[in-house]
This record gives sequence, structure tokens and C-alpha cells, in this order.
Amino acid sequence: MATFLNSSEDRAIYLVLMEGDSLAFNGGSPSSRLNLNSEISKAHAKQLEDSHDQLLQSNLETGSYSKLYSFKHVANGFAVHTTPSQAEKLKYAPRVKLVERDRGAKLMSTYTPRFLELPEGVWTQEGGQRNAGEGIVIGFVDSGINPAHLSFAYNPLSPFTSNISHFSGACETGPLFPATSCNGKIVSAKFFSAGALAIATLNSSVDFLSPFDADGHGSHVASVAAGNAGVPVVVNGFYYGKASGMAPRARIAVYKAVYPTVGTLADVVSAIDEAIRDGVDVLALSVGPDEPPLGRVTFLSMFDVFMLYARRAGVFVVQAAGNRGPDPSSVVSYSPWAVGVASSGTDRIYPSSIVLGNGARLEGVGLSGPTFGYRLLQHRLVLAKDAINPIGSFPRTPPYVEECQFPQALDPRLVIGSIVICTFSEGFYNRTSTLNAIINTARALGFMGFVLVANPAYGDFIAEPVPFAVSGILVPNVTNSQVILQYYEQQTFKDERGFPTRLAARASIGEGRAASFTGQAPIVSRFSSRGPDFVDRDRKPADVLKPDILAPGHQIWGAWSPISALEPSLVGQSFALLSGTSMATPHIAGIAALIKQYNPSWTPSMIASAISTTATKYDKNGELIMAEGSDIGSQYPSTPFDFGAGFVSPSHAMDPGLVLSSGYEDYISFLCSLHDTNPSTIRSVTGELCNKPLDHPANLNLPSVTISALNGSQIVRRVFMNVESKPETYSSSVLPPNGTTVDISPPSFTIAPQGTQELDIQFNVTQAMDQFTYGEIVLTGSLNHIVRIPLSVFPVSI
Repeated sequence: MATFLNSSEDRAIYLVLMEGDSLAFNGGSPSSRLNLNSEISKAHAKQLEDSHDQLLQSNLETGSYSKLYSFKHVANGFAVHTTPSQAEKLKYAPRVKLVERDRGAKLMSTYTPRFLELPEGVWTQEGGQRNAGEGIVIGFVDSGINPAHLSFAYNPLSPFTSNISHFSGACETGPLFPATSCNGKIVSAKFFSAGALAIATLNSSVDFLSPFDADGHGSHVASVAAGNAGVPVVVNGFYYGKASGMAPRARIAVYKAVYPTVGTLADVVSAIDEAIRDGVDVLALSVGPDEPPLGRVTFLSMFDVFMLYARRAGVFVVQAAGNRGPDPSSVVSYSPWAVGVASSGTDRIYPSSIVLGNGARLEGVGLSGPTFGYRLLQHRLVLAKDAINPIGSFPRTPPYVEECQFPQALDPRLVIGSIVICTFSEGFYNRTSTLNAIINTARALGFMGFVLVANPAYGDFIAEPVPFAVSGILVPNVTNSQVILQYYEQQTFKDERGFPTRLAARASIGEGRAASFTGQAPIVSRFSSRGPDFVDRDRKPADVLKPDILAPGHQIWGAWSPISALEPSLVGQSFALLSGTSMATPHIAGIAALIKQYNPSWTPSMIASAISTTATKYDKNGELIMAEGSDIGSQYPSTPFDFGAGFVSPSHAMDPGLVLSSGYEDYISFLCSLHDTNPSTIRSVTGELCNKPLDHPANLNLPSVTISALNGSQIVRRVFMNVESKPETYSSSVLPPNGTTVDISPPSFTIAPQGTQELDIQFNVTQAMDQFTYGEIVLTGSLNHIVRIPLSVFPVSI
């Protein structure tokens, strides 16, 4: 009987994990370095790939699928492009552990080294910027890299002296990426496109099948973590200062997996697999799924399982917490084996202003130069609605008549040499209008400058400093905008039809490119995703603190690609000022590289612990760090669900005193302790038996304590290790979360070098609460080390 495929089914990408050891874990324990050229490794790799092909051939109809990748290095599995009905068959095929539909992958979109005190502190310990990060390889799974950028140039006068024999990459070439792109600073570059090619028609003008970055995001991320020191930042001919990466002497390994047209999880996890194979020390993931997995515990999604295997292989994994804040439980970083990074601003702001003819001075935002003759000359001020082209044939909709989106809608005679007032209206509200269109209109018609004012009908808007090629200013506050409009109306005379007969309003726009360093900082960014962490799509809280740490991610300068495929306003530029947890993530990646360089024997969890326990919850003025709220301009006192352990302090993280460590087996024990997860599920996904489950998930040895449902009394244990060369005596103090008491045993202890100390932390509910409450444990050492452990507890019943 003939078999007919359901032609109405749309194909999708599915990721499949299989039983059997990968190359890295063949025999059960991770090898220190994969000898991929050995005959044994080659034979095992071929055996794995053959098993994938045989499984597909024996279970799916011929012509119904296309295998995209075989995963062999840290995971045993493959990616396949097929129909849902065929994928369903794979779930029941022999030796298949997990089948997951590809959820796609998104990009999570100078001065920060000094804000973090790197030049005076950590770089000095490492021998200055000439050595900071030497010998460490940071892998970036992202949109590629612009190899011609000065941030990634090789300096023959300052050659690398470190041995990176632990790393073995390759330089894949292609459009705009010749072999010379791998220059010693960039030590490896690869691209992954099978997933993208399977589900989308790529645009050859931007979706280059090479490691070249047509977007700019990957270049920005890499430069923040490991860009060369002292690179001049010049945009539109203006010098903004010098940019440096956190670890300017670290090497860069590029794994391009996201394209301007599309990003797939298949390409991303294949890139992760390859990065671990190559031997990166740190893996930066400013990309990933932007939603939790369907029908599965968040910790057991394919993306999180690959990160678990990366951690098992000894790689420090750092990922963006997400840009869906300030809503609670909006994090997309779930698992305790990856460090999830939240975003804050720095104390650098770019103030701009407009001065009206009556002397009123109003603040705004805009990275542009002043209007001609600023302080001496003022120019005609005209409202776009009063400068409509009377002979134009165009729709009388807000984008044309208010928002300055189309040059043909405006009368050239009225706007040339004028400062034109454009209004934030429905086009901007619906995200169909752009600042770039205003700039193009201004250039086409010869504006002296432009002002984008807030509209009372839509309220205040969020204004980010964007470089303008013409003088311009954004006035996002309705109150200030009304001052401008009222002055304009007072100085404008109109006939009975409402047409202006005399435009007497005057204004000038000031310099908006000069930085000021007086802002309150850090403040958790409004967009930064918040905790609590959760275990499933129903947002059931997890006993894990997320995000883990706070780092600068708002208005960050970084390298860019002149093609700028997705951001027309930045075409031709070599630097961009961006915001997002994507920008916060590489700060932590670079800091982890510095810690690894200084402490080469430390495991990823030790590095993560050092970063966490030395973080601060106070801003530069000594006040509790604030967080931006839902309402524009609103702030509230931060909690661990906003900033994790607090704002990163690199110099203290180099010398934490104590660390808390956990390994692969501990993470399996944690998974086995989850109340709603069957041990058979753990085994089917990880291949591990639940022989030693924790008695509670909160007993995973993390540098924080989170209890999602505290009933009565509970004891949580933590084990500390002294990483210093001298014994030290610690005493403990506790700020208990509201509704609880907290007792620590022993309350003080002396710990020898490399010694360990177990602490029992007993929580007792004194009052049931209707939400999480927060506190902290502080361990103060006799050698001046301070170790902070944040507490997040939901007291349910006494």
C-alpha cells in the first residue's frame, strides 16, 4: 500500500537529542581537551553521525525531511527540517531522548571600563591594559563580526605572548571575510546557516554566508567584552572618546548563527556545540529564544541543556536575561548553570537643549551638533502641520502632516533653513514611523534642525540618544513639549483659514554630544527582564535567583558594521550607542575572562560565585540601587529579582575570600529534586539517573538562597571554600526577609586556605506574606573580605 505525505503540513525545524555519549563525554567524564584528530575520536564521530542518519532513514518517509546538523561534540543529536507528523514519529523512535520544535533565536538588543573601575583596579593587577585578558578565549555566538574594525585589529608592536594551545578553531572564509580576517586577535571564525536556509529565503545583500557581521550586533558585543583598548569613537565626524573592552587582550572566537533575515535555534545550538569543541574559556550568549519552552520545564529546553553541557565541559556561560522588563517573571535566563545578566545605566548622560526666542531653555535628548551660530543666532521655528505642501498629492495622515516622515508632504519654502517641529503621533506609537525618516526629510529639504515633541494624546515617550547627521533634539516630556508649542502658537499668526501668515517664533538647538557624568547610577533599566525565575510556561516560581547579576547595558558604545542591515540610521558608521541586556552580557563575559586569567584553576561556578558574592546593592551615592518602573520616569527600590546579587564589582570579584562551588552532578541532583518533574524525564533528557536528589531545590550550592514556598521551617545548606592563601575568621550577620527569622550555624568560623565550611541556614516563618520578601546574609572576614548572600523567600504559612 502506498504512503502519501500530508502536503498541507508546513515544515519546521526540530531538535533531537539521542542516547549515547558525545565526543566530549565519551566514557562518562569530560576530557580536558578533545583530541579531535585521533583515530578514536574520528571513528566515534562517524559512528554518531551514521546513527543519526540511520534513525531518520528507518523512521521517516523518504523525501519527508532534510537533516541540517549532527551534534557530536557536547551533545549527541541532530537538527532536522520536517513536518509535525514526521517529528511526532521521532518522539517514539528508539534511543530518542528529546524532540523539540525550534523556537527561533533573537538578538537581545568607551566609558564603561572606567565606571567599573577597571583601569585603576583589575587591569593594574593584570599588568595593565597590555595584558588584561591574555591567554583567554571568549566565544561569541551572535551575528558575526566586522573584522576590519579597529577594535579587533592585530597590533604587531604588541604581539600576543600567551599560549592558547587549549584552543583549536578554524577560519571559515566567504563574502567580506577573507582568510586574513583571523589575525591573531580574532583566532577563529565560523558560521552556521543550515537552519536559516531551511526556513527562509536569505537576502544575499545582507545575509552573507560567512562570519561577516552585516547587522552590527555581534561586533558590538565582542568589542564590549574583548575589544582593543583605546580605540577612538568617531561618529558623524565627532570624537566621543576612546572605547575599550573589559578584557582587551582576550582573544575572540566568532560563531555566527543569527542573520538579518532570520535566526534559528538549530544554528545557535550547533554553534554552541562547535564552540565547546574548539575549547573556548568563556561563552557569551547575547542571543537565544525569547520565550519559555512549550510543555517542558524551563531548565530542560534544548537551549538550556546545551548550556548545561557547556558548563560540564568547563566553560563559563553567560547569557542575556532578556529585554521584556519591567514585568515580573519576564526573564529568559532560567538555569543555575548559566549566569543571567540584567542591564543598568552608567552615570554618563548626553544632555541636550533647545533655547526659545523668549529665553526659555528646555532639556531633551539628541547626539547632534548645535544649530548654526548657537548662542548668537536663532532660526525660524515652524510646526510641520503649518508647513504642509499645498500642491502635494499625499494622504493627510499623521506620518505625513505631523511626523516629518515624507519630504513631499512639506513646503520646501517654509522649512528650508528652519527648525521644524515634528510631533510624536500614531506612526511612532505604532512603530511604523522612524527617526531615520525625519533625518532623511531634514537633509532632503535643508532643515536647520528638527524637534520631535511629545503628544498629549500619547503621553511621554522614551528617548534614547541617537547620533543625528543634522541638528536635532527629542523632547519626550509632554510638559516641556507644551511649553514649546505654546510659545510657537503665541508667535505665529494665521488667516481665517488657519494658514500661517507670519512665523515669528525663533529657536536654537544646543550641543548634544558632550557627555556629563553626574547621573544617578546604576539604575536597573526599564527594559531589563525581571524575576522571579520560573519552571514552566505557567510562571510557577523556581527556587533559583534570576537574574544573577547587574551590569551596564544602557547606552553602551561599541563596534558596529557599516552595512547596518537592520538599522538604517547607523549605515556607514563604525560605532553605535546601544541598549539591551545584550550589551550587559559581554561586560560579565570580559570580567569572567579577567578572573579566569588571574585564577586559572577556578571552575565556572567559582567564577560565578566570586562575581555574585562581591556585588553591591548600592549606587555610587551609597543609596540602594533603584529600578525603572512601567511608567516613564518612575523608579522603585530594587530587589534581587531586578538586579540579582547586585551591581558587578570587578576588583572585588578578583579577591572574593570565599566561593561556593557546584558541578554537573550537583545540577543533576537539583533537577531531580524539582517537585513536578519525573526522574524518568531527567533521565530521558540528560541520560543521568536520579541517584542523589537534593532534599530541596534550594539546597543547590548557589551564592544566593531562593525559596519559592516557605512553609513553617526549613534548613538550607551552603558550603564555602577559602580561595585565599591565609586562614581567615568570618562572622555572620543576617537581615531576615519580612515574615521570617533566619539563624545561621555556626555563626562564626575560621577556615584554612583551600578549606571548606558548611553553614546551616534555618528559616522560620513568623508571618505569612502574599509575596516574596528579601534579605541577605553577610559574612565579614578578619582579612577584610565581605561575602554577601541575597535571600528571596515567599513565606506561605507558619
